Amino acid sequence: MSVLLVHDDREYLVPPGDELQTDLGVLQVPDDVEPGAVLETHLGEAFHVRPLRGPDLFNHFERTGAPMMPRDIGIIMGETGISGGDRVLDAGTGTGVLSAYMARAGADVTTFEQKAEFADVARENMRLAGIDDRVDVRTGDVTEHLDELGEFDVVTLDTIDAAEVVSQVPELLVRGGFVSVYSPFVEQTRDAVEAAREVGLSNVTSYETIQRKMDFDDRGSRPSTRGVGHTGYLTFARND
Repeated sequence: MSVLLVHDDREYLVPPGDELQTDLGVLQVPDDVEPGAVLETHLGEAFHVRPLRGPDLFNHFERTGAPMMPRDIGIIMGETGISGGDRVLDAGTGTGVLSAYMARAGADVTTFEQKAEFADVARENMRLAGIDDRVDVRTGDVTEHLDELGEFDVVTLDTIDAAEVVSQVPELLVRGGFVSVYSPFVEQTRDAVEAAREVGLSNVTSYETIQRKMDFDDRGSRPSTRGVGHTGYLTFARND
């Protein structure tokens, strides 16, 4: 698993055994490096070693597009209760941040990405995070493989054709399992809700996700006026 090297406001994600080259000097990361250590470059500049946490993966994974925001991931984790031993089907891998969060919670994740170059990046991200043994990144359209995948505890979807998968969720989910759909548009959200209802899923619920920062100054305290912090829509349903 990689570690985070921190110097003031700079952060670098580096695997043990690799060399980091910056304008502050060259630093060789030991194979047995431990969080909490302090390493120095050949110019005497100190870097502190931190263990990886979920937000670090979001900030430092190589990106192939806009990754799912931590606030959306948190809602998915909270609503579905993903935990150790769960088997998860994830469609729409992208950068792989959601898959990484779920794997770090102890789940075994099978994730599909249609673009081969995106899938390659996601595999490397899983390796950097030290969870490539828990995340199986597959290249292809998940709708073409549903008959061969078996059952899952949770299904997470971030694809334009999510409603098509939702219509087959009763055959994919164990009893009591959850499906989660992330949609950037209301129309896709409505399609997912209608598909869930048509196949008899229960507890069908949708949310718009909004987060606002708080501003504190001498005049007083209030939510930030810079945007509303909208990211998208999340739909959840359960297989009875």
